[in-house]
Amino acid sequence: MIMTTTSTIDGHPIQEYLGVAAGEVILGANMFKDIASGFRDIFGGRSGSYEEVVVRARETALADLVARCEALGANAIVGLDIDYETIDRASGDGGGSSMMLVSASGTAVRVAP
Repeated sequence: MIMTTTSTIDGHPIQEYLGVAAGEVILGANMFKDIASGFRDIFGGRSGSYEEVVVRARETALADLVARCEALGANAIVGLDIDYETIDRASGDGGGSSMMLVSASGTAVRVAP
């Protein structure tokens, strides 16, 4: 599957537009990652555990998008956009947790080989 953020694909003219499609995933990070991230906030540095969650979420959203486009008969996606959001969930005890939403969207198209 060809994927691009542009509206065209060099050397592959678009034959048919099949519609807008999206793939979404919401992932939570566990308490231990939150604690480790808190130390990194204080002392600096990268949070490898959170980076792994971001990568996994993006890959899952893209795989979901590709599956939906293939179901439409597409062999390419143009105008690809990936968005990241956090969702804070409050709990009754005053605490809460964060979830991450990753959305990948684009236009499913059929292009010439």
